[in-house]
Amino acid sequence: MTYESAKAAFADWGVDTEAAMARLGQIAISMHCWQGDDVVGFEQRAGLSGGGIQATGNHPGRARTPGELRADLDFAYGQIPGTHRLNLHAMYLDTDANPDRDEIEYGHFAPWVDWAKAQGIGLDFNPTFFAHENADDNLTLSHPDEGIRDFWIEHGRRSREIATGFGAALGSPCVNNIWVPDGYKDVPVDRIAARARLETSLDRMLTDRHDKAQMLDAVESKLFGIGVEACTVGSHEFYLGYAIRKQTLLCLDMGHFHPTENVADKLSAVALSLDQILLHVSRPMRWDSDHVILLNDDILAMAQELVFCDLLDRTRIGLDFFDATISRTAAWVIGTRNMQKALLRALLLPQERLKVAEAQLDYTTRLVLTEEVKDLPFSAVWAEFCDRHSTPDGLALIQALDAYDQSVSQRG
Repeated sequence: MTYESAKAAFADWGVDTEAAMARLGQIAISMHCWQGDDVVGFEQRAGLSGGGIQATGNHPGRARTPGELRADLDFAYGQIPGTHRLNLHAMYLDTDANPDRDEIEYGHFAPWVDWAKAQGIGLDFNPTFFAHENADDNLTLSHPDEGIRDFWIEHGRRSREIATGFGAALGSPCVNNIWVPDGYKDVPVDRIAARARLETSLDRMLTDRHDKAQMLDAVESKLFGIGVEACTVGSHEFYLGYAIRKQTLLCLDMGHFHPTENVADKLSAVALSLDQILLHVSRPMRWDSDHVILLNDDILAMAQELVFCDLLDRTRIGLDFFDATISRTAAWVIGTRNMQKALLRALLLPQERLKVAEAQLDYTTRLVLTEEVKDLPFSAVWAEFCDRHSTPDGLALIQALDAYDQSVSQRG
């Protein structure tokens, strides 16, 4: 089907495809750097620990240097319609210096800022509270040892300063997302003490005020992790309360909840109490397994909630998956494009007709509409969107991904 035919088909339902594509073109997705190198980072210090972060697979082509990672990102962005962002972790510094985590400075990341300026993209940031000897006990900001807490508080403070520098240099607020792995493998007897320590540490870390036009703080919860199966200190309930009290962003990671939970359902609930939300979009096949996202029901539901609840301007959309069983650049491209496809489909739905039927308790019409619109020619509009942004689609995309994968396969 041609785009003009698709445009007419959607118009019959009262949907403006031009407006939908224009809105999609304004949505910047924050692509995560750690998919490109299997969450290894570029710190030069020896003897760092894994901290429960694991990428599976050994597909050739892993980026080994900041330069290789940026080259991979350049290629990936070239296959994705629109202008997007990069989500950078503190362990991805680019410097000849050898700072510990509590010594990092803006200058250690200056090459990333120069690259972002050249690309015309924004940067987001994350302090790295894992893969370090001071995280060996799976406790950081909630550790009983005050010295270890102080180390991580300072790391967090410096990360906020770096993020503010990013935002100032690039003219776009940098989201600084705080996630810690803290928890217990077996059942603790004093959960509240650990959570009180975490709260106090966060308060100290967030004491300095930063311009929200340059930096936005976010906090991220988790259900459980490897080695912390019995108790995660930073649970959803903990951070929901903290974010509401402190007016930070709340990060909802799709892999950080029970498999039976509908994460999309949480958006409207938390939006009533928070100004802004951060999403980490992934595909938890078995809990937090961080598979590359598909255009499946979970992603479609998330996108529809963002559109129907009018949350696009209040939500920062980021990705969080890492798969080393396939081409890493292809994973970026597929995942980001699927998020865009889901958003486009939501923007192309007859929203007002659906809402009117529901408000009138006409659930039959709501169901008929919901099912019949599935046959509309969404793919023709997506192809047009790609064409207008000079990015490949279909077989041309497959050929581009395969060719690049072959070009980097000798990296080892």
